[in-house]
Amino acid sequence: MTHFVTMTDADDPPLAAEFPPATREQWHKLVEGVLKGAPFDQKLVARTYDGLAVEPLYGRKADARPLASRAPGLPWAVVQRVDHPDPAAANAEALHDLENGATSLALVLAGAVGAYGYGLPASEQAIVRALDGVHLDAGIALDIDLAAQTIDAGRLAGALVRGVEPAATDIRFGCDPIGAAAASGRAPQPWDKLRPAFGAGIAELSARGLRGPFALADGRAIHNAGGSEAQELAYVLAVAVEYLRALEAAGIALEAARAMIYFRLVADTDQFLTMAKFRALRKLWARVEAACALTPTPALVTAETAWRTMTRHDAYVNMLRATIAVVAAGLGGADAVTVLPFTLALGLPDRFARRIARNTQLVLLEESNLAKVADPAAGAGGVEALTDELCRAAWTQFQEIERAGGAWPALEQGLIQGKVAAVRAEHAKAVARRRDALTGTSNFPDLAETPPAVLDVAPVTAPAAAGTSTFEPLPSLRLAEPFEALRDASDQMLARTGARPIVFLANLGRLADFTARATFAKNLFEAGGIEAPPNDGFGDPAAMIAAFRASGARLACLCGSDEVYEQEATATAQALLATGAVVWLAGRPGASEAQLRTAGVSAFIFAGCDVLAALHAADDIVAG
Repeated sequence: MTHFVTMTDADDPPLAAEFPPATREQWHKLVEGVLKGAPFDQKLVARTYDGLAVEPLYGRKADARPLASRAPGLPWAVVQRVDHPDPAAANAEALHDLENGATSLALVLAGAVGAYGYGLPASEQAIVRALDGVHLDAGIALDIDLAAQTIDAGRLAGALVRGVEPAATDIRFGCDPIGAAAASGRAPQPWDKLRPAFGAGIAELSARGLRGPFALADGRAIHNAGGSEAQELAYVLAVAVEYLRALEAAGIALEAARAMIYFRLVADTDQFLTMAKFRALRKLWARVEAACALTPTPALVTAETAWRTMTRHDAYVNMLRATIAVVAAGLGGADAVTVLPFTLALGLPDRFARRIARNTQLVLLEESNLAKVADPAAGAGGVEALTDELCRAAWTQFQEIERAGGAWPALEQGLIQGKVAAVRAEHAKAVARRRDALTGTSNFPDLAETPPAVLDVAPVTAPAAAGTSTFEPLPSLRLAEPFEALRDASDQMLARTGARPIVFLANLGRLADFTARATFAKNLFEAGGIEAPPNDGFGDPAAMIAAFRASGARLACLCGSDEVYEQEATATAQALLATGAVVWLAGRPGASEAQLRTAGVSAFIFAGCDVLAALHAADDIVAG
């Protein structure tokens, strides 16, 4: 029989008792030795798009307390989009989703901020038909993504709760006139005219016995336009405060008014920053509540996975992006999560894509048990630090919006749009240089991929938002679009001629000499739809020139090691130039740039270069 010796906690010595305590200074000294004089901040400290430092090492923050959100062990709501333009088809999908694990529905109307090209007609009849057979008093939550306030929420409420006790339903009406105007740039009236109707409309919904919440502070307009985390937080905070004022002006007590407001943030692929963003919102809103002399209570915070990170090429990678986003939102304390199906950028998702969106959440909830612990990031030094820094940055921007007169005047003045545009430009630079890699699109493309299926349903052309131009709209974009445009041009050429544009890889030296840079060059060119057929090198310069002539290419890219370049690059470039080739070189030119350019090398591609600019230049050559 085996005997086990047990010890009580009191007898158990600390794990590190036999080791001397380590200090941060000691760690820094060791790191400096490895860096060999390189600046610590440049090498090991990352920066967010808000300029916040992300350190390589954080201390433990033992005094941190979990933030109040959903109760421990209570899962977040698994929300499934209802966005088929045909109400009957939308109804079939909604019922199927509810029968297979979804616990909540997001009713998306055409033209809404989150429609992304599809959505139900903005009519009471269409919505009622789409929800036929959905028992709203059976614990199913409903979130309505309104289309620029083109539907009477009061009439819709009456239709939805007909024959049902209103208080037994869980309907979030998504009333967000500021968000609709921010995205479209148009509004039926200025905010000072809309405000009374907004407050009265919500008062009417409440008087019907509905629980709400009714007013939505939605961060998607900022995130979809390329904004930063602090900008998104500052915006939703400013919108929520504006709605709080409007409800109070409508005669609703602040205690009741704050419960009528809920939030939506975007979850993307930066896991820890997303977790910090969701946590920061709760701290920021608690500060607003305290300023209103209210005892803070947990706000309702919903999440949607990021539209701007989705790609049309290698769309299956969108599954991984969505998984990271769901993990981040769930661990950050989201009360409900909507996953955009992985094929949405290609067209209206079919049932398989919808099932993946649903099951991404179900697996994380039921197999990974992510909802079992309340605020698991509490006390984690990195996440706590990011949360606090985001709070400070967002509060500063929120105050700036308030000084401008609030969210609406800040939009009228272009304050919000200008700041978002500056960050959007930084995103564009990072994507162009592949610092922010889009796997399957800007990195590791597959020109022979077979796209996944989508439904044969044309995108919906939503009617223009009512009213006149009020201010500059916030655009909705995906980061992959510039690369996708180049791939589209290549696809069109393939359909028209039977072949894609090509580049000739002029591999120099042995296989070991050129493989790394030839692989890099192939990856780079094919990200723009320019095919780069591989080869095993050439026995002599004459064989390379013959292969280049036979390829039909106009662009040749030298690939080899630095040592081989010193010996062969100049002569090879001159020989290729003599055949009429445009010659590029894979790698940084270094001290040999002048010599190489004299020999005929006209451009250099390397890690960190502007890949998009290079691809546009290459496209002009190969398609000419």
